[in-house]
Amino acid sequence: MTINCKGNLIDLSSPKVMGILNITPDSFYDGGQHKNEKQMLQHTENMLTDGATFIDIGAYSSRPNADHVSETDELNRILPIVKLILKEFPNTLISIDTFRSAIAKHCIEAGAALINDISAGKLDTEMLKTVADLQVPYIMMHMRGEPQTMQNHTDYDNLVKEMLFYFSERLAATKQLGITDVIIDPVLDLQKL
Repeated sequence: MTINCKGNLIDLSSPKVMGILNITPDSFYDGGQHKNEKQMLQHTENMLTDGATFIDIGAYSSRPNADHVSETDELNRILPIVKLILKEFPNTLISIDTFRSAIAKHCIEAGAALINDISAGKLDTEMLKTVADLQVPYIMMHMRGEPQTMQNHTDYDNLVKEMLFYFSERLAATKQLGITDVIIDPVLDLQKL
């Protein structure tokens, strides 16, 4: 299986590493560890040197009970960093971690390569159309509710059946719009199961 990132086919038949650069002050992953441009560039360089194929950048924390971030604030956080990384490391395949179509569009237009959406298009009705228009790979994740409420939606009658239904419905929506490069990320909190 391959995905087309900026005109290059990336072979996913062997595992690829996605490095994470969170630029949020309240991330559950790194707690806002990278606070300035120098630290962000150093972290990006380290991940690329260590073999990362993709660098995933997020500016809206998806941790449980995360603070809401306005679209303007999210864009002001992420867009300058996308441009900075591509200026310093022009061949970097940047993944944009957002559920907002406008953020995705601006970042792809600035040179990012793919979209990583925690909501699989359920939190922004324009997301799937935007991805289809941009013709970029799309990572769809499983989430119930939104970051502020997802911890209240952890009960399943039949986990496998419900996940299959969720992703089959979301895949049908992407197929209908002509999105061809889709990656599924089930994102399960196994501690809750």
